[in-house]
Amino acid sequence: MAGMATHVITGAGSGIGAAVARRLHERGDDLVLHARDAGRAKELAAAFPGARTLVGDLSEPDRLSWAFSHQTLPDRVDSLLHIAGVVDLGPVGELTPKTWHHQLDVNLIAPAELTRQLLPQLRAAHGHVVFVNSGAGLNAHAEWSAYAASKHGLKALADALREEEHGNGVRVTSVYPGRTASPMQAKIHHQEGKPYDPSRWIDPESVATAILTSLDLPRDAEINDLTVRPGR
Repeated sequence: MAGMATHVITGAGSGIGAAVARRLHERGDDLVLHARDAGRAKELAAAFPGARTLVGDLSEPDRLSWAFSHQTLPDRVDSLLHIAGVVDLGPVGELTPKTWHHQLDVNLIAPAELTRQLLPQLRAAHGHVVFVNSGAGLNAHAEWSAYAASKHGLKALADALREEEHGNGVRVTSVYPGRTASPMQAKIHHQEGKPYDPSRWIDPESVATAILTSLDLPRDAEINDLTVRPGR
């Protein structure tokens, strides 16, 4: 991606998203950072000087088009990086529709809608859509049904989008990180009732490296699926 590329990033506030945003910011690329509200947007703009923000609540995907209609969308998008996500564990016998809806809305329907909103710009730039999925997008374990369903769905979204947009020069990559040291991981451990030791899990910087590798790959090749596992 030579020259000044423009990246739209969700989840830039922490974990993998923050690591990716920092790396792209350091190399001088243009960032458009998604935020759920104006307060978060202000924090992100302060953390990444020169970055633009895009405000909309991913937990209300039906309202995103309305929110975006009151803002200026970037006229060029070289990459759309879907990194935001939510997780709530529990057995099927206890998960309520509200919990299901929240994870499906944030992890699956919002990425679909954000992609739809920015597809014209992605096509024009022959851009790249990266979905940060999860090991749970390939295997569902006890207590993980709703989250894993949202991530299995995200794989389906990516696979269909890749086939649809191939002829338009849009590349699509799914990244499946194993457990990564992040605030989300701390929450998962709390829900599992286990002590949290970040040194046991993948450093977000390592996942960021994998994501940048897929972005920077020469145009003759495309990484479709990339699984990143803890190495220790």
